[in-house]
Amino acid sequence: QNTAALVAKRKQKAMAIAMKPGQQIAMNAFMMYMSGSTLNIFSINTTSSAIVTPLTSIFSVERTFANLDVDTQMAKAIFIGMNLVWLAIGLYKMSSMRLLPTTSADFADAVVWKDMMETTSIPPMI
Repeated sequence: QNTAALVAKRKQKAMAIAMKPGQQIAMNAFMMYMSGSTLNIFSINTTSSAIVTPLTSIFSVERTFANLDVDTQMAKAIFIGMNLVWLAIGLYKMSSMRLLPTTSADFADAVVWKDMMETTSIPPMI
């Protein structure tokens, strides 16, 4: 009975860890909303933390759940899903601030212009 209670407690702790990014999503979304869409140091800092933090959390998911000795597959899936939602909100904010290359004008320097094949003997008007 003690081991069953211990396993249940550890699974409950795993789910609490998995739901932790949900609280941070709400706080970061509010901070990004309040920072506006203008380019200043506060909005760039808030938006970059909304991108870097979920990525580091996703890459360190095994370390986050390492000390629990129970099956944490569902908790890990929820944890990764919450962090992906957080990342999507950060990328949307970057897109609304025009920091992501999403239009064809952002790739104008990659256009290869053709050289003129014909020349004229008439001098240009100066």
